[in-house]
Amino acid sequence: MNKYKGYLIDLDGTIYQGSKKIPAAKRFIERLQKDKIPFLFVTNNTTKQPIDVVENLAVNHDINVSVNNVYTAGQATAEFLSADAEKHKRNQTAYVIGENGLKALLTKADFDLYSDNPDYVVVALDYDVTYHKLATAVLEVQKGAHFIGTNADSLIPSEKGMLPSAGSIVDLVRYATKVDPVIVGKPNNLIIENAIKKINLPAKDVVMVGDNYDTDILAGINAKIDTLLVYSGVSKPDVIKDKKIKPTNEIKSLDDWKL
Repeated sequence: MNKYKGYLIDLDGTIYQGSKKIPAAKRFIERLQKDKIPFLFVTNNTTKQPIDVVENLAVNHDINVSVNNVYTAGQATAEFLSADAEKHKRNQTAYVIGENGLKALLTKADFDLYSDNPDYVVVALDYDVTYHKLATAVLEVQKGAHFIGTNADSLIPSEKGMLPSAGSIVDLVRYATKVDPVIVGKPNNLIIENAIKKINLPAKDVVMVGDNYDTDILAGINAKIDTLLVYSGVSKPDVIKDKKIKPTNEIKSLDDWKL
C-alpha cells in the first residue's frame, strides 16, 4: 500500500449512510487528524452548504472538522459557472432545480435565479422536485439555456436503502431535451483537480476515497490520481471484478486501511 500525504474523501456511503453512523469512518478521520494528514471531504451532495456539512458531521456523527475540510459539488458548480460566464460573456442567470444550499451558493456568486430567460439551467438533487420544475427546466434548455448537472449519482445511500439521487433527475431532463449536460461533480475530473489545488499537494501524493465506483473512483481515475474503494455503500465486489480499470486499492472497512 502506498503512503499518501493527503486524502480526498467522499461522504454519503463512505463516512455515513444518511443518519446512520459508520463507526470505522469516525476512527479513520481521527487517525488522520492525529497524524496531521491533510484531508478534504469532496462530496457530490449539493443540498447543504459547507457549514451545514460540518454541523451534520459533529451533531449526528461525532466527527469534528472545519469548513476548510469540505468541498461540495455546489461550491464547484458555483466556481464553474462564474468562470464559464466570464469566459463566454454570458449573463449570470440560472434556473435551478435543487435545494437551498445550492441556491445560496449560486446567489453568493452573484447569479440571478429568477430571470425569465436564464443563460443556464442547473439540475441537482431536489427533495421536492415536481413536474412543473422539470417542465420549466426542459423548456429553458430547449430555448438555448446551457444545461449543467451538478453530479451524476444515480443513487444515494440512506438509512432506508438506496434512493434516487441527482443523476436520476439530470437524466430525465437529458432524455426529454436530447441535450447532454456539463457534469461538474464526480466523476468529472474538474471537482477533483480543484480539490487537489485546495489541499495543496502534488497529485501523486493524494488518494480519492469513496464507496461508489461510478462517481468517486472514476473521478480519481479521470483526474489521474490513486483511488481507494471502501465497500460500505453503493459498489459491491461482484461488480468491481468486471471493471476494466480497477481501483488502486480496495477495502471492506476504513478500519482496514493503514495510513
